Amino acid sequence: IMGFEVVGTIAELGPEVSGWQEGDEVVALLAGGGYAEYALAPAGQLLHMPSGVDPVVAATLVEVAATVISNMDHVGLASGETFLVHGGAGGVGQFAIQYAKGLGCTVATTCGTEDKRAFCRDLGADIALDYHQDWAAEFKEATGGHGADVILDVMGAAYLGHNVDSLATGGRLVIIGMQGGTRGELNIGKLLSKRGLVTATSLRFRPAEEKAAICRRVEELAWPMYADGRITPAPVETFELPDAAAAHARLESGQVLGKIALTL
Repeated sequence: IMGFEVVGTIAELGPEVSGWQEGDEVVALLAGGGYAEYALAPAGQLLHMPSGVDPVVAATLVEVAATVISNMDHVGLASGETFLVHGGAGGVGQFAIQYAKGLGCTVATTCGTEDKRAFCRDLGADIALDYHQDWAAEFKEATGGHGADVILDVMGAAYLGHNVDSLATGGRLVIIGMQGGTRGELNIGKLLSKRGLVTATSLRFRPAEEKAAICRRVEELAWPMYADGRITPAPVETFELPDAAAAHARLESGQVLGKIALTL
């Protein structure tokens, strides 16, 4: 599965292990090795299948929910705050918009086309900006000069300066991707004046016990939100496993609205 999430059943556990029994349907968070007919996962990184969700769709939910929830826990996103996520039409962005809205936040996002901005508004985004334009200036105006209490960023270096400009006093910027490069210039004076925080996290390289704790948070928080409709899964395009190269080409086209899954 793109993103190294898998769906399957518990096998060869013998006695019950941490609430799991042989034959249980599961989704799993992997560090890699998901492009295969069979995969192994630590017991702590298994999650019960979310209620009412198609198994293929369920396999695309784990890493998205784990990424957003762990990072919002990390920076303490709270009700009433203003939240900005870049790439709102992607899998992470779609979940983040709905999750933050569910917490009672004002939600803003950036997208590349009007269709995608309209889609994000339908998900609950209060502000949808064109990243081809001066989105930082438009965001400042749209928030009445307040800025963002929390920014979730997949771009990295390319957006570092604009993100710091867009922070509210006491704002927190969490970087989870490097699509815009790895080396940027940070205006420390501006960061000091805002009493801002810049942090960066990676889900893949966390130790197994931390991943297990995050998976439990996903089951606790995200699965009920999918079950009662507060969060709608991102659209999923499927490709057969032998067509993995075509799936990557589709992903790189920039036209995907949501997630891609490889199926057997």
